[in-house]
Amino acid sequence: MSLCKLLFYHVIILSMKQKLSPTARRAKAIRDKKAAMTPDRRAKKAENQVKRRKAIKEGKDIKGKDYDERYIEAAKNNTALKTLGEAQDVADAVIFLSSNRAKYITGQTLYLDGGYRI
Repeated sequence: MSLCKLLFYHVIILSMKQKLSPTARRAKAIRDKKAAMTPDRRAKKAENQVKRRKAIKEGKDIKGKDYDERYIEAAKNNTALKTLGEAQDVADAVIFLSSNRAKYITGQTLYLDGGYRI
């Protein structure tokens, strides 16, 4: 298992271990319920799965083809860096924040969005 995946799983496990107050549990339950898949989203997902299976059978490269090319270009153009992020970008931030070089960083929100919020 790569270091990137190992650190990612470690962060997920730590976040799952957090004890939530009753109010926070209720808020999380409401948020999760709202985020549940609607029938339209479920149908679109099934349609995409059929397309992906067909493309695989035809031997086409489907890596990174979950979105329409226009959507991907618009997302790239809306960031300051004009690129999409990768898992390695998140792993690098996790490695830095868990190192001694970040020992004085506390209570901060780190946005890994390529400058989308600017």
